[in-house]
Amino acid sequence: MILRLIALVVIAWALGFAAFMLSLGHPLEGRKTDAIVVLTGGSKRIDRGLEVLRAGDAERLLVSGVDPDVRPGEFAAEYKIDRKLMRCCVDLGWQAVDTRSNAEETAEWVKEHGYKTVRLVTSDWHMPRARLELAHALKGVEVVGDPVRSQPGFAMLFREYHKYLVRRIALLLGAR
Repeated sequence: MILRLIALVVIAWALGFAAFMLSLGHPLEGRKTDAIVVLTGGSKRIDRGLEVLRAGDAERLLVSGVDPDVRPGEFAAEYKIDRKLMRCCVDLGWQAVDTRSNAEETAEWVKEHGYKTVRLVTSDWHMPRARLELAHALKGVEVVGDPVRSQPGFAMLFREYHKYLVRRIALLLGAR
């Protein structure tokens, strides 16, 4: 009986890991949203968010988790954003330090602007957990994933899958 239970748990874990790997997804094309949220921490994330904004597929961009020492002018220069676009359409969020606080920072920003659809830009390996957090924080708002392709190693995927599992279970049990 115990061996069957252990086997069941192992099979469920393996199937879940396979589903996690399949959920990494591809960059989103041809979809408009009200806003874009980019979570800092990986290469090409901000570039992707700006590409979508410049293409007119959303009206505003939040970059969540920006280092508090980064000033808007420095950011604009680094990413070659003209002043007009920076002033009207790019917001920097300095409060977030992890995925959960990214979701909280985003929820405040989305509520302030009254958005109904948000395009989430983050690395492909980070997308399942980031989307889970944002969907939890943004009840009633559609969160559309736009993952940036990367080359994560097995150890990274293994770690991220377990972080996702722990957070999903915590949310199911009513944790905040």
